[in-house]
Parts: sequence; structure tokens; C-alpha cells
Amino acid sequence: MTYEQLQDTVEWLREHHMGSPEIGIVLGTGLGDLVKHIEIEKEFSYNVIPNFPIATVEFHFGKLIYGNLGGKKVLACQGRFHYYEGHSIDEVVMPVRVMKMLGVKYVLLSNAAGAVNLNFKKGELMLIDDHINLQPENPLRGLNIDELGDRFPDMSQPYHADLNQRLKRLAAERNIRLNEGVYASVQGPNLETRAEYRMLRMLGADAVGMSTVPEVIACNHMKLPCCCISVLTDECDPDHLKPVAIEDIIQTAKRSEKVLSELYIALINEL
Repeated sequence: MTYEQLQDTVEWLREHHMGSPEIGIVLGTGLGDLVKHIEIEKEFSYNVIPNFPIATVEFHFGKLIYGNLGGKKVLACQGRFHYYEGHSIDEVVMPVRVMKMLGVKYVLLSNAAGAVNLNFKKGELMLIDDHINLQPENPLRGLNIDELGDRFPDMSQPYHADLNQRLKRLAAERNIRLNEGVYASVQGPNLETRAEYRMLRMLGADAVGMSTVPEVIACNHMKLPCCCISVLTDECDPDHLKPVAIEDIIQTAKRSEKVLSELYIALINEL
């Protein structure tokens, strides 16, 4: 994905009156509730936006939504792109790059993840403090796009400290249990084996999923503050591992997404 292609997409969005968002939102698997709270001004399916890839997972809606939330202009991706779908890593991070070029100041991400830390329970939330990148590709590999950021971006605090502190305070004020931990991102699409869950725990992971880290790397490259909350949809206990159906994961995400929405709406109101 070249810088010129990104510019073409940005120009198209501006021509279609989606050109002044303050906050970008990327909604993960089964986590579409936040869209219900947006006063929508414009929305387009991904397949009509120039250079945009198309989400191939049936439970990802594939829409870019622009409107008002908490007194701010927001641009929300209802449905993200995963490397396991066959997209290039450039396509996976294209939405957050476009958000930055449109003027977004913060990006709020979400995902569904498995709880590797057995103190965390199914249906709870986890604020990501750090991550382990086990994806086979990096969005910064290849020629650097100098217009977006430096060749060697710092990753000492990939999830913005101020945003995370605000979310912890907002959760405490609302008596919402918000775990905090390390997210491991793997390629997928298969779930992990018992031995892999043991390995992830030994590496220091508290949760595991198949997304988010590429976008966070791209955000840090662009010096775009970001945060992410995982909805923990299953408990990954290798000694008592039971088969998990993706339908169960989606249902758990849907039961927990209202609490996620409450936190993110409160944060948007503050920003």
C-alpha cells in the first residue's frame, strides 16, 4: 500500500464529507454495540471505498462509519481486517493510517481474546498494557513511508499511558472489573493447542488473539496515541481445555460489549 494510494483514499473520504474526525475506533469480533451510540452522518461499505480491502469474516460488518459521539467527530471501523484472511499486512493497518491522515488524534481499539491468565474469567474485560507480537509479518517491513513516521519507532509504551490511566479510573468509578495485562497476537485462524497455551503463559501473556498488534505498531510509527480493551471470550486452561465454538465466542463478546461501550463512551466524553 503506497502513500499515494493512502492519499487517494483520504481524498475520496474528504470528498464524501468524512474528512474531520477527532477519534478513530476499531471494533473487534462481535463488538458492534458502540456503533448504536453514534449519531451517524455518513457510512460506506468497505467495497465502495477506493483501495480499501474487504472483510471476509462473516461476523465482521465491513463498514466505515462517520458521525458524532460524546460531542466528538468519530470515524469507526465496524469490522477489522486480519492477516489470516489473506490480506497483506499493509491492508490490515490501512484504516489506522487513513485515520491519522484525516486528522484523528486518538485511536480506540477493541478485540475478543482468550484468557491465558487463569485469574481472568470469561466475559471480563482486559486493558492491554503491553503486547507480544507473534504475527509472521510487521507493517513497517519494507521501505519506510517517511511521511507517516520514522524508520525505527520506539515501542517502550505502545498503549498510551494517559488513555490507560483514564480507563482504569473510569472503570473504578463505575465498579467495572477491568483486568490489565499483556496481549499476545498470533496469526490464526485456528485456536491454540494445549502446549501453545502453556508456551504463551511462560512468555508472559495474559490473553491471546489474532489482531490489534499490527494496528498498534502502525499507530506508534505515526505517533498516534492508542489504547485497546479485550473482551475475554474463553478461558484457556491447558489442563482442562474444552473445545470452543466460534459461535460461543461471539455470544460472549456480545454479552460483554455493553460494558466496553460504556467505558469507551465515558473516555470519548473526556478527550
